Amino acid sequence: MKTILFLAANPKGTSLLRLDQEVRDITEGLQRAQHREYFQLKQRWAVRPRDVQRALLEVNPQIVHFSGHGMGEEGLALETESGQIKLVDADALAGLFELFADQVECVVLNACYSEMQANAIVHHIPSVIGMNQSIGDRAALEFAIGFYDALGAGRTTEFAYKLGCRAIQMAGIAENFIPVLKQSVKASSEVPSLKNRTSHQKRIQQEIDSLQQMYDLLSEKLRHLRSDLAIQVGSAIKFQLQKEIEQAEAEHTKIEQKLKQLEDLL
Repeated sequence: MKTILFLAANPKGTSLLRLDQEVRDITEGLQRAQHREYFQLKQRWAVRPRDVQRALLEVNPQIVHFSGHGMGEEGLALETESGQIKLVDADALAGLFELFADQVECVVLNACYSEMQANAIVHHIPSVIGMNQSIGDRAALEFAIGFYDALGAGRTTEFAYKLGCRAIQMAGIAENFIPVLKQSVKASSEVPSLKNRTSHQKRIQQEIDSLQQMYDLLSEKLRHLRSDLAIQVGSAIKFQLQKEIEQAEAEHTKIEQKLKQLEDLL
């Protein structure tokens, strides 16, 4: 299961954003998705720098989505204790995500002028999406909906990014070139899409089912052989039965080990 961490900040003195609508539409899209059982969404609102750190520790997300304001070189606009702007620059964000590089696969910075932060973070995270200029509230919303609809359908991060951009265009908004996808060399070894992984899991399950049938048949055969051995008195027949039991037990053990290996892959 992939966990999406939704981080929102709309400090005092900044333009009001429809963050509640964004998270609602993302949630509804994931709930309708073909692979909805593979995703869970966790939310943190009015985030301060320490809230981001704590959320990464507590939630252990694979996808981190920040929605709010970006100020270019100055950084992303988080909040202070009193709700005022607290800017966090690219170096600080990159340093933070470096510590969580073993778990985070994708970061989405749905904030104006966040390309600089994306360029810094991608040194540690396989896929990062930022905005190369100011993006309107509606365009940001359309991008998020398209992006997570695609992920929920089992598509890759790259495909989801492209669909998000097309969603902006389909809505008649001329801002579809503003979201930019940054990918590191790690992205080439990105975990397969859910669609491919699901197909792989089905094949494994089919093999498990087939082996389980063989295992059950061998168990029944062993039961009969041992019963026959218990009532036999002739040494020649007993010897033959013992050989058959040994062979069946060896095969039984092999199948049992193979079943355990396959179950670990699910």
